[in-house]
Amino acid sequence: MPYSKGSNVDTLQRDDRATVSVSPREIEQARNVREWLGGKESAAVTVETGPNRHLTMPPELADLVLQLVDLVGRGCTVTIGSIPNEVTTTVAAGMLGMSRPSLMKLVREGKIPAHKVGSHTRLYSKDVLAVRRAQLESQSKAFDELRALEEELGLRD
Repeated sequence: MPYSKGSNVDTLQRDDRATVSVSPREIEQARNVREWLGGKESAAVTVETGPNRHLTMPPELADLVLQLVDLVGRGCTVTIGSIPNEVTTTVAAGMLGMSRPSLMKLVREGKIPAHKVGSHTRLYSKDVLAVRRAQLESQSKAFDELRALEEELGLRD
């Protein structure tokens, strides 16, 4: 399990996963960057490694870096990994926190797109993530409604 400390960042790496330790000062710096950006969804990010040596990141990578800064600034724990473009039904079910039979029911009902590769059903990761995002939004809305009901009934402290 390699451990590296480079440019003031502590990183513990194992296989294809890395854990980066974030200090309270780095969280505060990320908050300052968030405030300075003022809610802008995208911005150019330029990295300078010496005199006359700089690189402006491609917009997609800059957006990813800014999203990480935003999350760190909010005190979130961030896990980064790559997801293949296409996943099996077993993997998709795991991503959605449901059983494979429940996932297959959604596929049959047309609630999540799927396609066949030979005799096997496959799903695009972007479709699975869209369903996951919708699940989380639905859960959040239900929670907000429950909190509002508690307030209405005088059950909140």
